[in-house]
Amino acid sequence: MKILANDGISQSGVDALTTGGFEVITTKVAQEQLINYINDENIDGILVRSATKVRKDIIDACPNLKLIGRGGVGMDNIDVDYAREKGLHVINTPAASSASVAELVFAHLYGGVRFLFDANRNMPLEGDTKFKDLKKSYAGGVELRGKTMGIIGFGRIGQEVAKIALGVGMRVIYSDSYVENASIDVQFFDGQQVSFSFQHMELNELLKQSDFVTLHVPAQKDYVIGKSELGQMKPGAALINAARGGVIDEVALLDALEDGKLSFAGLDVFEAEPTPAIKVLMNGKVSLSPHIGAATKEAQDRIGTELASQIISLLS
Repeated sequence: MKILANDGISQSGVDALTTGGFEVITTKVAQEQLINYINDENIDGILVRSATKVRKDIIDACPNLKLIGRGGVGMDNIDVDYAREKGLHVINTPAASSASVAELVFAHLYGGVRFLFDANRNMPLEGDTKFKDLKKSYAGGVELRGKTMGIIGFGRIGQEVAKIALGVGMRVIYSDSYVENASIDVQFFDGQQVSFSFQHMELNELLKQSDFVTLHVPAQKDYVIGKSELGQMKPGAALINAARGGVIDEVALLDALEDGKLSFAGLDVFEAEPTPAIKVLMNGKVSLSPHIGAATKEAQDRIGTELASQIISLLS
């Protein structure tokens, strides 16, 4: 049986599938050529990340297709319900990249509170001529310890963020319509662990109390954070989005940054991805990364082996 990993797969995933008797094809096929390729090559399963879309047209036009796999959490680039109605297996790896995304959130947070994202832009330009001026500009950093972290969306990734925040010494609050109460275990290198319990908080109250807000929600029809929500945040607070583009109103976000309502924002995803708005990219108060939340070697290995395990179980 043939598996097309159109957006790539780790070598560990390739090895596991090959050992399981599958032929793995890692050729990158353009979106408009997918139907012909799947049919011409008799592809049984297609694996995607966020770039390739598997919509109704592909599902209808490729009768040999038996499985669609998403390397990651969100499946908004797949017509999941329709595929399952047609008898296809649709799988993903919801837990594999949680730790990687959570660590990226804190990369943006630490970079933001110490101005590293801006310093790294300006030091190459002016570090040799305005060293003392830059030192003065970046001397007003703050610590994360003792601050309040507000987490919107308390699933696997949100809870991984909470674990790091607790380890840093932050107070953690969360808002999630589907998780009324939650308990997590923070594990340490020597096998010890500490349990923490949390209770759901309404979004408006979370925004008022949080020094830092991070989103971990699926794609939405409407903004989760718009002008009204930004107005409810604490003066000088910061906002991180490593979830999905379109859950924050970027125009309202830039206004909040420019008028000083927010101190900085960290964005790994964008409304107009993969061509983010220039105003967002050029804003000096925005820490930027190109949708790399799950892009660690460890996460990709976990994604590959988890996909392989599910495929072997379902199709062998």
